[in-house]
Amino acid sequence: MTSDIPVLKVEGLTVYQGKYLALRDISFTLRPGTNTAIVGPNGAGKSTLVQAVLDLIPRSSGNIQIFGRPITRLGHLRRQIGYMPQNFIFDRSFPISVSELVGLGWTGRARGVFERFWRKDTSKAAAVEKALARTDALHLRNQAIGTLSGGQFKRVLLAYCLVAPRQLLVLDEAFAGVDAQGTAEFYTLLNQIKQEEGWTILQVSHDIDMVNQNCDRVICLNQTIVCSGIPEVALSQENLLATYGPSFSRYQHHH
Repeated sequence: MTSDIPVLKVEGLTVYQGKYLALRDISFTLRPGTNTAIVGPNGAGKSTLVQAVLDLIPRSSGNIQIFGRPITRLGHLRRQIGYMPQNFIFDRSFPISVSELVGLGWTGRARGVFERFWRKDTSKAAAVEKALARTDALHLRNQAIGTLSGGQFKRVLLAYCLVAPRQLLVLDEAFAGVDAQGTAEFYTLLNQIKQEEGWTILQVSHDIDMVNQNCDRVICLNQTIVCSGIPEVALSQENLLATYGPSFSRYQHHH
C-alpha cells in the first residue's frame, strides 16, 4: 500500500438505528502511521462509528474504503485489521489459556504487499511468544484468561492484535476498566509498538488528557463531526464546549 492511499476513507456515512439518527454525514480519512482519536459525550455515536467502519453494523448511506478497497470487498486484507472492543464478553470459566487466545489471532505467514512487515519467526508458537513478550505479558502465557485483571487482559488483547501483521488497529474504549497508571503504561506501550510496526490507529477515548498527549489527530463527534484536526486545535475550549455542551466541565483537561 503506497503512502498516498489512505488507510481508511469515510465519505458521507449516515447510520440509523431504527428511527433514531445515530450518525449523520460523517467524512474523514486516516493516513498511514497516524493515531486518531474520536472523542465526544456519551451517546454521541463513537462506538457506532467504529462498528460501522468495520462493517459490523449496517449503514444507511455513505462509502467506506480501507486500504483503498470498499469495506465489503476487503477479502484477505480484512486480516490486516486489529480490533479491541470496549467490552469483550466471554465465559470466565471457559478453559482457555492466554497463549491459546493469542494464538487465535495468528494467520500464518503474511503474503503480498504486507510480507515485509512480518518477521523471520513464522511458527505459531514463536509468534505467540513474541507477541506476549512485546506486550509485557509473557509471564501470563499459561494462565487462564478468566483469572486476568482488566489491565492484564488488555495487554493480552493487544498481543492478539500483534501476533500477525496488521496495518490498522481500532480501539473502542480500550482503556475502560484500567486505572490511570495502567492507562499511561498502556499508551506508552502502544506508541512504542505503533512506531515499530507502522500501525495506523483509530481509537475511541474519554480521556482527553491522554488523547492530547498521544494522538496525532482528533475527531470531535456528536452524531456528526463537530470539528477535527490536530489536538491543539480540536481540543480547544471552544471546540470542546461545542462538542460536549453543558457537560464540558466534566471533561476539562490541562495542558
